[in-house]
Amino acid sequence: MKNLYLLFTLLLLSTPAVSQYISVDQNYTAQQLVEDVLFSNSCASVSNVTVSGGNFGTGEKSWGYFNRNGSAFELEEGIILSTGKINNAVGPNSSLSDDDAPNWNGDSDLNQALSISNSINATILEFDFVPLGDKISFEYIFSSEEYHDTAPCQYSDGFAFLLREVGTTPYENLALIPGTNIPVKVTTVHPEIFNGCDGENEQYFGSYNTFNHPTNYNGQTVTLKAEADVTPGTTYHIKLVIADEGNYRYDSAIFLKGGSFSSVGTLGNDRTLALNNPVCYDETFSLDATTAGVTTYQWYFNGSILNGENSPILNFSPPYNQLMNGNYSVLLGFGSTCTESMKINLDFTEELIVNESTYTKCDDDNAQNGISYFTNGDLLAIKNQLFNSLPSNYTLQLFDNINDTTPITIPYYNNTPYTHTIYGKITNVNCYAPIPITLIVNIFEDEIPDETLSICSGSSVILQAETGYNYIWSSGETTSSIEVSNAGTYSVEIINTNECSTIKNFTVLTSEIATIVDIIVNDFSSNNTAEIIVSGNGDYEYSLDGINYQDNPIFYNLETGEYTVFVNDKNGCGIASANFSILDYPNFFTPNGDGFNDTWNIKNLEKRGLQESKIFIFDRYGKLLKQISPEGQGWNGTINGHQVPSEDYWFVLELTNGKTIKGHFALKR
Repeated sequence: MKNLYLLFTLLLLSTPAVSQYISVDQNYTAQQLVEDVLFSNSCASVSNVTVSGGNFGTGEKSWGYFNRNGSAFELEEGIILSTGKINNAVGPNSSLSDDDAPNWNGDSDLNQALSISNSINATILEFDFVPLGDKISFEYIFSSEEYHDTAPCQYSDGFAFLLREVGTTPYENLALIPGTNIPVKVTTVHPEIFNGCDGENEQYFGSYNTFNHPTNYNGQTVTLKAEADVTPGTTYHIKLVIADEGNYRYDSAIFLKGGSFSSVGTLGNDRTLALNNPVCYDETFSLDATTAGVTTYQWYFNGSILNGENSPILNFSPPYNQLMNGNYSVLLGFGSTCTESMKINLDFTEELIVNESTYTKCDDDNAQNGISYFTNGDLLAIKNQLFNSLPSNYTLQLFDNINDTTPITIPYYNNTPYTHTIYGKITNVNCYAPIPITLIVNIFEDEIPDETLSICSGSSVILQAETGYNYIWSSGETTSSIEVSNAGTYSVEIINTNECSTIKNFTVLTSEIATIVDIIVNDFSSNNTAEIIVSGNGDYEYSLDGINYQDNPIFYNLETGEYTVFVNDKNGCGIASANFSILDYPNFFTPNGDGFNDTWNIKNLEKRGLQESKIFIFDRYGKLLKQISPEGQGWNGTINGHQVPSEDYWFVLELTNGKTIKGHFALKR
């Protein structure tokens, strides 16, 4: 059982290695590599094939055949040329390929092509061939251990694809950055290096490699194409060479794509969305496969014959659609036994019909100045409405100005109040002009104040919003007013013709008629007052005549007499009333028998239930002269039948509520 478990474990561990890394084969001859792998067609006219490389004591080689072997490596199969053992090129990327061999020299032609003088460990594959057409091309990837740390800023192995007519001396190097005379090297193709140097031709850099990469190299380029103009029927010599520069450390390799060597030229560079160069929706486009010596042409789309397309030129004209995207190829017939092919990948763009280029929103801040905050949701809505059906692989971004290269980001405010223009751009397709988009920011102009209302117990009140709008009440109604019978807070969204809105709040308070609890009278003074004490849930005002009201519940400077106080609820819930009296004593009396002020007394004490109170009269020396009753006739100014003289007299009023009042009055004859 233990042995079975061990076997099963070993199988699990070993299975990924079969399909995870490339494989190499050192048993191919140089002739087989060129004719059967690199050319792989019946038209090849190849001769004088030679190969040379490291003389390892183990018999291993620095050149040979490679296969993807089910891994994720970009090329299916082809030729590998290395500055080390090709066995060390197989992944994972777990060790340093760093090989050397005795007497392994460099190459003078490579030195001249790269303007160097110190190449060593050169691996060279060279042959003669006769092209059928006026162009040749093949594809390759350059990989290197020198893609590490800051090394790309200053170190690189060198390689070249050297071409010349047989019998001539100068070589042309085909291993160049596309569209330039710059050789492809680690130092010329790399991203920005942290604490090192700026990026160089970054678009041609493939990746830095992790542990489980299919090869044992630290990094590589994308698949590149080498190409050159040639003369049909002329014999050419090509020398494919790679070498270490300076020392043997940190090996590199060239992977030549199997079957990619074409001697009839190309249909041009791929035009795809991924490369940001598709065929534009308004562009008339042609593929020209015209080649000397060709007797037949047949065009294909995704491997299927395009019936009737047998001319050297395949024409395209608008309108286009995405069903046309794919691989186009042409089979060239040279007589009855020889065929060559060209191919190209094409993506076509469709005309984009603008659906809605105006976006309207309301100014949703307190300023109401036509400058508003645009959220991510707003920007998404703008994009979604711009086109009815934008292809999913198109990238639409919004820009504040037509020449901006940095898209709008959040937070974003429109720069121009009320009406502002931004621009939509398809940034991954170079076929479309910027699209102006009008942003309209509407406002709610009118001031809508909140209100506080009261409601009388058992009744209702009308909440009336400003007229001329649309309405949505918190209770669900859509009229300009509603009737409520309960206290609380109510709100209504008021919407203008621009669909902008504001919220008006109504606070409804309960109100009721007042209950007069007490009237506190302060009389027998120079400033007689009455304070009205009430209870109830209302907003009250006070009056002594039922006409003129005051908010203060205290009345001042009241004269002696009887009063009726009225307490009005300002919210219209009713008026309460009560009576009270202001008491005082006469300041003088005139006992002359004319019927006016002939006696002195303190009247109306019975109005407040004080009729049992006692009144004592004294002369100015404090001698008690008389005690009288509030209910009697009062004092007539005599003592024992004798008239007292005209002068001031004093009194003491002892009220039955325990209060004592003292004062004086004048007797005048």
